[in-house]
Amino acid sequence: MLKRMQISANGLVQGVGFRPYIYNLATKLSLSGFVQNNTSGIFIDIEGSNSSLNEFLTCLVNTPPPHAIIEDIQYTTLPPKGYKDFIIEESALKENNTTMICADISTCPDCLKELFDPMDLRYRYPFINCTNCGPRFTIVKDIPYDRINTTMSNFNMCHDCNSEYHDPRNRRFHAQPNACPVCGPQLMLLNNEGFAVQTQDPISTVCTLLHDGKIVAVKGLGGYHIACDALNSKSVSLLRSRKYREDKPFAVMMENIKTVNKFCFVNAKEETLLLSTQRPIVLLKKKCGCTIPHDIAPDNLYLGVMLPYTPLHHLIIRESGLPLVMTSGNVSDEPIAYKDTEALERLKGIADYFLVHDRDIFMRCDDSVVKMVDDKEMIIRRSRGYAPFPLRLQYTFSKPILACGAFLKNTFCLARGNHAFLSHHIGDLENTETMNSYETAIEHYKRLFSIEPEMIAYDLHPEYLSTKYALAQRDDMFKIGVQHHHAHIVSCMAENGIHHKVIGVAFDGLGYGDDGNFWGGEFFIADLSGYQRAGHLDYVPMPGGEQAIKEPWRMAISYLYQIYSSDISSIIMPFPPHFTGEPKTIVDHPKIKVLLKMLSQRIHCPLTSSMGRLFDGVASLLDLQHFVNYEGQAAIKLESIADERETGHYPFGINTNAGAHCNRLIVIQWQPVIKHIIEDMQHGIASSIISARFHNSIVDMVYQVCIILRNSKGVNDVVLSGGVFQNNFLLSRLVKKLKLQGFTLYSHKKVPCNDGGLSLGQAVIAGERSKTCA
Repeated sequence: MLKRMQISANGLVQGVGFRPYIYNLATKLSLSGFVQNNTSGIFIDIEGSNSSLNEFLTCLVNTPPPHAIIEDIQYTTLPPKGYKDFIIEESALKENNTTMICADISTCPDCLKELFDPMDLRYRYPFINCTNCGPRFTIVKDIPYDRINTTMSNFNMCHDCNSEYHDPRNRRFHAQPNACPVCGPQLMLLNNEGFAVQTQDPISTVCTLLHDGKIVAVKGLGGYHIACDALNSKSVSLLRSRKYREDKPFAVMMENIKTVNKFCFVNAKEETLLLSTQRPIVLLKKKCGCTIPHDIAPDNLYLGVMLPYTPLHHLIIRESGLPLVMTSGNVSDEPIAYKDTEALERLKGIADYFLVHDRDIFMRCDDSVVKMVDDKEMIIRRSRGYAPFPLRLQYTFSKPILACGAFLKNTFCLARGNHAFLSHHIGDLENTETMNSYETAIEHYKRLFSIEPEMIAYDLHPEYLSTKYALAQRDDMFKIGVQHHHAHIVSCMAENGIHHKVIGVAFDGLGYGDDGNFWGGEFFIADLSGYQRAGHLDYVPMPGGEQAIKEPWRMAISYLYQIYSSDISSIIMPFPPHFTGEPKTIVDHPKIKVLLKMLSQRIHCPLTSSMGRLFDGVASLLDLQHFVNYEGQAAIKLESIADERETGHYPFGINTNAGAHCNRLIVIQWQPVIKHIIEDMQHGIASSIISARFHNSIVDMVYQVCIILRNSKGVNDVVLSGGVFQNNFLLSRLVKKLKLQGFTLYSHKKVPCNDGGLSLGQAVIAGERSKTCA
């Protein structure tokens, strides 16, 4: 008895070998009909015996291709049509696109084996790929995912490649980027003036250059990397000076896990992350005696390590035998270069040579960064390998929304239905180049996923470029300002599927508050639509405003001034050494005299409750970091010296009667903490002990406030968000302490806890508020 079905499968079903899989499965089960891509996913019209169709459906659901993610399958039963065989039909275009685009996939074991097989057609071919690996998102111009809609459209397949492409038994059956040395992209080596270097083997020449200490810009999947020998201190220092990147850590690419183990501790879960198809940069703890130069990750316990993820990487790493610095191809604070002419212009002062190729990159995309905290994955930067695959939420958006994100570590989010398309990492929106990249990416996502937003969400800070972008959009768009720390908390709630009220703890550098001050040490009672500010760190002036973020010594002086006022001259400390002269007391420094005048007269001293600024101030008091060259540098240094064996902590105050009578606030008084730190310093207590005691004090602050809020508000679930919670020392101890007291804890796993996850929270809050405004 013949039976016919029409099946629609949605999810990640394009660019993952789904059509070849369907073809082979149907052929194996003697079924006839066709499969095709469309703008909703995959459509299958298939007929055959009842038992074969049932087996087909079972396999489709239970054993899809390895990189496929089926979110929904719908089917209808129809009378047989009399199909003779099974074929892959041309893609069908529909007006509304709901399909998903696959992220770029690291080189699979089969392609890697062929890459190093002298008898293979693609031996040492740096663009080898198949249906299971290779470029996807970074080469896609439009949907559906067909070769004509990618940057491979310029390369006509040769006879052999075309045969593979149309052979159902071949691994490259309908592999859109399929190519070989005869018909595919080619490498070229250029000097930094853009002239070709004559060589028969660009890869071997590059390996020689790297051994000679040269710096080489290498065109990758989502942009250019700048590479040098990671064991050559002179090359690393030279790269730092050319890139204007004084202290921010470089990532290192190593050949395999065995090599990684020489320099870093690697547990089983970290090894799994390193070997995953996403191939992110994984932050690993350095071993004692690690021979990687200090300059790669100055004053940092961790080293960012990744394994090769493209054939070109594999070839260079294996032939050179070197661990390589692989840092983003940009001058500090600019977006990664991804177009050849742009790269040659922007990077010629950094790189000695350029290893380029003629396969265009359509969308730039930085490497992702992750780490393990208490055996749980924490995404620090969600980009290559993860984006643009959406988050499927336990929440439904009634209208399409664009959430514009923050200023630092920007991402944006397009939301529709129950999907949130969180963008790849854009970066800090502080220059024209990054802003152009941001706007280009928004338009690309809107086109790829056919989302035309009816609402736009933005941060309340009036000077953020993302806010200005939002407010400049067309007048008929409903625009919703979202408080920064509420967005942090809801971002974590959304990825964990929470809809009820929680105690939200948001600790970060700063965010614009409802009272016009800069918040950042916040306790909220929050749900998806709103919040009550239940508590915060006591306010402190930020002398010089934004300058106090870049110069933590300013915060240190401010904390001291709030405690000692005119008696601050009695504090004798080696602080700060960067100023000229060697005065014996703080107030003898000319710059500090100016700062004290600013504080006494409240000139350009906005108030902040930021936990990030408290970390900065303590790091400066301990003579660790008085000036920072990247966000979080002082806090990272403070964490790096903390003695894990220390259990002591400092006292602090809790005022439960602050605020108006109708809205009582808990204010945490940090003053006793600073006083006891000064006393410990004066008694010669080691900075490592002081740092640990400070961290433990923050743990106890959160614990005590959460106890008060649970007792007064009846809320037991605690959500932790904000960049401060990237601190392993703090987060591990806090989670343990709160769980021991019966709290249910939620933290980030799928999106960053820093501002890179903020746009998700903005989108959900806007979605909730739209329901009440409808």
